[in-house]
Amino acid sequence: MEIRETIEHLLQHLQADLNGVVDSQTLEALRHRLLGRKGELSTLMRVLGKIPPEERPAVGQMINDAREKAAGMLDTLAMQIALRERVEALAQETIDVTQPLRTRPLGSLHPISLVLDEMLDVFTGMGFEVVEGPEVEYDRYSFELLNLPKNHPARDAQDTFYIEENIVLRPHTSPVQARVMLEREPPIRIVCPGRVYRADEFDATHSPVFHQLEGLMVDEDVTMGDLKGTLDTFARRVYGPDITTRFRPSYFPFTEPSAEVDLTCVHCRGEGCRACKGTGWIEVLGAGMVNPKVLALCGIDSRRYSGFAFGMGLDRIALLRYGVQDLRQMFEGDMRFLTQFR
Repeated sequence: MEIRETIEHLLQHLQADLNGVVDSQTLEALRHRLLGRKGELSTLMRVLGKIPPEERPAVGQMINDAREKAAGMLDTLAMQIALRERVEALAQETIDVTQPLRTRPLGSLHPISLVLDEMLDVFTGMGFEVVEGPEVEYDRYSFELLNLPKNHPARDAQDTFYIEENIVLRPHTSPVQARVMLEREPPIRIVCPGRVYRADEFDATHSPVFHQLEGLMVDEDVTMGDLKGTLDTFARRVYGPDITTRFRPSYFPFTEPSAEVDLTCVHCRGEGCRACKGTGWIEVLGAGMVNPKVLALCGIDSRRYSGFAFGMGLDRIALLRYGVQDLRQMFEGDMRFLTQFR
């Protein structure tokens, strides 16, 4: 019978073809040639209509048996090839754990973060609590509760970024102090670190985004002497035991009396140099006694309680701490600069 001979011929050649298969792609091509929709064994089913009806069941069974046998031979070889290819792939992908490799450079804290951590250690050591607040703030907390009502002339010096009429990017961290005074009864002793924003040029000494640390103490019988003692302790702890403070009269709506506070020049230790313009002093922060109007606006009895407040730029402190001349270097992300502070 021609069909029987054809089937036997195909199966004999299949074994020879399988011996020549070397990879999965060749095997799949062979499977398609034999068992695909137009494969050699599949097309034999189409000739059943040309043979006598009484022979069709036997011939059909013969074709199906041949297809199953061919599929089994192909599947067996497929598993063998897959296992071999997996072993070869693992051998190629093996990592030599003894081979020395270049290690990735370790990062480090930013100099401003280092200075902030150091200063927070100083002030928490003196009993101050660290409190933070939102960077997008209401006008009420940023100005009105700090004795800067609408149309106050001192607002013009703030160069504030307004998001809406009564919502700003905070120009200082003082709103945190206002929030705490509204929420708590004295005694209050806090420091408020954070990022602040002002419409300013970006140059060697200015930035529209910078960092501040402000402090507030409110209690009975707080005096200017307490303020000076606190800032003297800060100066000695951060810059050395020979550093002192000098107060010069100034004006801030939030405090009365107010003072600009200078430190002994950390470069020449008071002898006079280019950095301090020969004076022996460097201006670092502003401070003063909390204005009684501010205490009253925040619901604190100014006849019973008094307080002091101070504020300083962390960026400026970092410049002095590490002898950096250009503020822009702090924000440019140059690894050659930043890796010096590990």
